Amino acid sequence: MDLVILAEERMDKYGPADAVLNYWDFPGSVIAPLLCQRNGLPGPSLEGVAALEHKYWAREAMAEAIPHANADFCAVDPFAERPRDQIEIDYPFWVKPFVSHSSYLSFKVENEEQLSKAMKVMRGGIELFGNPFNAFLDKVEIPESVKGIGGNHCIAEKSVAADQQITLEGYVHDGETSVYGVVDSIREGGVGSSFSRYQYPSEAPKSVIERMCDATAKLLAHIGYDNAPFNAEFFYDEETDRISVLEVNTRLSKSHAPLFEDVDGMTHQKVGLDLALGLRPQMPKGKGDWPKAAKFMLRFFQDGQIERVPSQTEIHHMQTRYPEALVQVLVGKGQRLSHLAFQDSYSFEIADIFLGGESNEELESKYADLMENLPFTINLTAPVPQ
Repeated sequence: MDLVILAEERMDKYGPADAVLNYWDFPGSVIAPLLCQRNGLPGPSLEGVAALEHKYWAREAMAEAIPHANADFCAVDPFAERPRDQIEIDYPFWVKPFVSHSSYLSFKVENEEQLSKAMKVMRGGIELFGNPFNAFLDKVEIPESVKGIGGNHCIAEKSVAADQQITLEGYVHDGETSVYGVVDSIREGGVGSSFSRYQYPSEAPKSVIERMCDATAKLLAHIGYDNAPFNAEFFYDEETDRISVLEVNTRLSKSHAPLFEDVDGMTHQKVGLDLALGLRPQMPKGKGDWPKAAKFMLRFFQDGQIERVPSQTEIHHMQTRYPEALVQVLVGKGQRLSHLAFQDSYSFEIADIFLGGESNEELESKYADLMENLPFTINLTAPVPQ
């Protein structure tokens, strides 16, 4: 909680705050409501935030409020002598910490050997977020079913068959849940868990989106989450017509901000700011320069050393061709991919590119052109530094 003290010192230095706005995962997701509570500012209750941030607590709430959209799950202590003895679901399943970000320490497990390896890695990294999350939980009234299952536990969730992953961007204001944008999350990689791009607006059937909105509203009302933004991630399986909740985050997604600006004419940070000021959010629709927008995430699926990244001159040249393009290079020359912080368990994200377009085909064509003219060079045989 040192960050809370630091934030309060800065707030005292510059005068009373009118609002606290967060757009990032833990620890920002819990620092913001703590600051709101201590300073009498609009924001969600600590219990409402904890019930969504704590993945086991959230699954318990889903089992009560929306069982049709829940997955089989159980809590796992990675420090136990035999973690497998605690797991009540069959392979394959996912194991992940209660709190994390960017899919850090999330593993798909298909057998005993993979589980053993995942638990070893989990034990080495889970306390980074788990210990400070426990400090936050000490300030929260926790239900009996969750007591004793803290931040250094992880959750096992049954793998769900799904054709599409869809994210709802919304908010709750004075008990009323609203969804103002729906984004398609397209995945790639061997286990289909690494995001290749986000596309807005979603092309999912309206009836499916309505069911997702209804399930989200029921869950948030059940938990008592109010006066704050959220983004709710769902899977949809066309064959069974089933929707399944992946998770509900207690924040908006900053990755989606340029997409809303391209399509609607304003970043959805405005929604978060309105709520932080105690106002009912007002968000334009379709007022942007493009009917479609996407964030492309350039990933590499092998370790290696970066030998070349696009120059600023090369990036500027391509931005004269596509003025709306936002290019973010996330690595530097000489960097080892396996040394990048907080990556998912199966890939390395080396660049993000935001684009607007008239169609999905145009978005993909622009991205392909950018990739051809903004080359990266990665040495796969470079020795790993000790």
